[in-house]
Formats: sequence, structure tokens, C-alpha cells
Amino acid sequence: MSVAAKREAVARLQAGFGMSERRACAVIGADRTSMRYRPCRDGDEDLRARLRELAGQRRRFGYRRLHILLRRDGVTINRKKTQRLYREEGLTVRRRKGRRRAVGARAPGPVLALPNQRWSLDFVHDQLATGRRFRVLNIVDDVTMRATRSPSTPMTNMAFPAPATWAGSSTQARSGCRV
Repeated sequence: MSVAAKREAVARLQAGFGMSERRACAVIGADRTSMRYRPCRDGDEDLRARLRELAGQRRRFGYRRLHILLRRDGVTINRKKTQRLYREEGLTVRRRKGRRRAVGARAPGPVLALPNQRWSLDFVHDQLATGRRFRVLNIVDDVTMRATRSPSTPMTNMAFPAPATWAGSSTQARSGCRV
């Protein structure tokens, strides 16, 4: 229970049941000195207005950078107080807008009806239990979903022969993972 709620509960007990402050505090479990405490904090309206103004001008600045700007203006203030006022005013760093996407309709992909019209190529990396690493080139026909056999050439420093010599001729080849 917060101190303000305890203070209100003590006031209700005093008004409703005619209890003394000492007895009402004992029933609620509140400290008597906290019931008599009156905050002496001023509203800081000028400071809050200046903070809102700076945050409006510099939307990407957080409370730390705004604190530096306030100090440059000659305002002597603790960083924690700047943080508290920033939070109480509901100020937050504005998120960046997403990058702009291309406008317009995308051209539909070609309709694939025959085998060997388009292949997808992708390298797969893995490691054996002994620690030796290897790479495999996967080539998949997009229509039949069958993998073609790659030539049995070592992959180190050797160029592959043209894909047309492996399993017929293709009109398109696509790199990357198949979707």
C-alpha cells in the first residue's frame, strides 16, 4: 500500500470512527510522521515547459542529451530530476520511421510448367564430428522438386562446369534458398 493510500485510510478512520491519529496509524500500520509530512517540492512548471519544448525540437534526444541542453541554457538541475520530469511528462524518444518501400505492383513471377525451366542453387555448410568443415552445393529443379547431381569435382579452387551439362538445359537459375 502506498503512503498516499495509507494517509487517506487514516483520514477516513479519523473522520468515520472518531479515532485518534495514533490509533488509526496503528490499525493501518502506517508511520505517524509520514501522515504529517507535507511535500515542499514546487511544480517546476517553467522547467517542464522548457523540457517539452526541447523534446519537441529534438525528437531523437533522450533525457540525457536534453539534460545537457538544459545545462547549456544555464539551468542547474540534477540528472535524476531531469529523468523524473522527462518520465512524468510522458516524453519518449520517437522511433525512426521504417525505410520506404518501392511503390507499385510487383510483376508476377513466370509460371513454371516444364522441368528444367528454373533451378535453385544454394550452398550448405556443415561440420563433421572430427571438426572438418565442408560445403555442399544443392541444385533443385523448381518444377519437379528433384535435386540434380552435381559433378564429382572437389570444391576447392576449381570452377564448376556449366549447369547445362549436368541434367539438360535450363532457361533460368536462381541463387539462394528456395521459397
